Amino acid sequence: MTPTIGVLALQGDVREHLAALERVGAAGRSVRREAELDGLHGIVLPGGESTTMDKLMRAFGLRDPLRAALGAGLPAYGSCAGMILLADRVLDGPADQETLGGIDMTVRRNAFGRQVASFEGDVEMAGVAGGPLHGVFIRAPWVEDVGPAVEVLARVEEGEAAGRIVAVRQGSLLATSFHPEMTGDGRVHELFVRIVKERQT
Repeated sequence: MTPTIGVLALQGDVREHLAALERVGAAGRSVRREAELDGLHGIVLPGGESTTMDKLMRAFGLRDPLRAALGAGLPAYGSCAGMILLADRVLDGPADQETLGGIDMTVRRNAFGRQVASFEGDVEMAGVAGGPLHGVFIRAPWVEDVGPAVEVLARVEEGEAAGRIVAVRQGSLLATSFHPEMTGDGRVHELFVRIVKERQT
């Protein structure tokens, strides 16, 4: 059965994620309203600006229904700002910022620096075969710490940030600091589709 996977379409790399999902055999759907959550087998939370996405989710009446769906077991993949949205705890955010939560981790916003500090680099990621991924980091967060239920999938391998966690999984929730949708490499999306299908069976 072909899974239907939504992409939160309030801001960020929506088209790129939809295209990546289609390439790996899922049916993609933009999600802007609560009714569009119906029938989803999973959802992608794209990059963007996490505080703006939080405000837009509230304005569109999506935050509480989406939080409830995740709590009920809806698989989710968050990239960059989406990683922040899936974190239980956030550092360096505004006092009123709220997340959807679900992954027992502490994430630091803009940990790698401002836009001018954006960079690209190879990332070895557990669960992804075929050699390193090419990671695109844009004002990216990193994970400061994780709880015992969280599996660390990837860390920065070189430079000043060597050792920092940049990909994690907890159950059916997956998150990366980087943007695989920008590279044409579908392996992270393939991993997420496998997670979705595991949940379906």
